[in-house]
Amino acid sequence: MSACDKVLLAFDFDHTIIEVNSDYHVRKLAPGGVIPHEIVALHSDEGWTKCMAEIFRYLHENSVKPKDILDCMSEVEFTSGMVELFENLNMEKVDIIIISDANSVFIDHILETNGRKNLFHSVFTNPAFFDENGRLSLEGYHVQDHCTLSTKNLCKGQILEDFITARRLDGIKYSLVGYIGDGMNDFCPGLKLSEVDLFFPRQGFSLVKYIQKMETEQGLKVRAELCLWNTGLDILEKIKEKRPDVIKS
Repeated sequence: MSACDKVLLAFDFDHTIIEVNSDYHVRKLAPGGVIPHEIVALHSDEGWTKCMAEIFRYLHENSVKPKDILDCMSEVEFTSGMVELFENLNMEKVDIIIISDANSVFIDHILETNGRKNLFHSVFTNPAFFDENGRLSLEGYHVQDHCTLSTKNLCKGQILEDFITARRLDGIKYSLVGYIGDGMNDFCPGLKLSEVDLFFPRQGFSLVKYIQKMETEQGLKVRAELCLWNTGLDILEKIKEKRPDVIKS
């Protein structure tokens, strides 16, 4: 296989690789499983990352330890069919990456717990770490103001384009790019795909209707083939149809 025949599959994480939203799953550790309204309300005024940083502060103030958080993430399971998808891809012919508005602690731990961390070429997400007091600290991936479709801390479309450009400089040019997601912040990377690419919005989640809404109201039309999916097996079947050469025999 030449360097121009590789496939890139870019995945969201929450409700995509995993069935739950990890940022919501961790809230069960709060007293009574409830986060105070004034903290949740920060999402509207100051953004998701600021809101989550305050949630982690609140958990720490209520004696939630790093082990508690990691054990909570260990409970998280992959979406149905996702393991089979990964096991059937020929990783010499496919690069897979994650672009997520979760955080590095959650993603790394869940991938390690499921024995899949080494499969991913790169993970792009908000940096996080446990500080010397055991509090989970969180920062935004970057600060951007050029993309109104994305949050200030994470433009997935820019990340996807930058990764493809960097790989091209390394001599790798992808003949097919697939993007797999579920939410409205997955629309921007979908717009970056070409007519030969595949865009996988998950059935029953907000991205499907958002694609229609943005085309109708703003004339923003996705050029890639739209491939609705529910389990990882749906993605596997479509990849097998388009590029049987990258599936293990």
